[in-house]
Amino acid sequence: MRKLLSITACAAAFFALSLPVSANGAGAVNFTQTFHNAVQTMPSSNPCTGAPGIVTITYNGVAHATFLTSGVGAGTGWETFTATGEFAFAPADPSQPSFSGKFTTWDGDNENLRNFTTTATFSLRGTGSDGSTLSFHDVAHITILNPLTNPTIVVSFDKFSCG
Repeated sequence: MRKLLSITACAAAFFALSLPVSANGAGAVNFTQTFHNAVQTMPSSNPCTGAPGIVTITYNGVAHATFLTSGVGAGTGWETFTATGEFAFAPADPSQPSFSGKFTTWDGDNENLRNFTTTATFSLRGTGSDGSTLSFHDVAHITILNPLTNPTIVVSFDKFSCG
């Protein structure tokens, strides 16, 4: 499920970093993208057993970014991404349990020409075809101070349970 969090954070960063940067109005560029019934399928493994399979997520979400392109704050930006939906895990081995449930993820970034911070949360709850349960919650934070020397602080807390 960490892979899902990573993919979601990467998707948010992709939308944020692929924005056209051009001055308009007061030098602020805004971008908002909404997703309705978006579907993604990717290889994954059962986090409880390691059994390989395919996970499919169907979700609604929104990504928003604002960048200052001129004036005193040029190079400053903020992005956020939120998605919530359902997931289904289909194991490659039909003797293994499948899982389905709900997930929610959020990511928020702040940057300027000298610093970058991002914080993300991810929660998932599911039930297996054999009645077992899956629960995961993650909070991660990354700070990069002065990218010229590239010191990075990464803090991650997660709680995972299979039962």
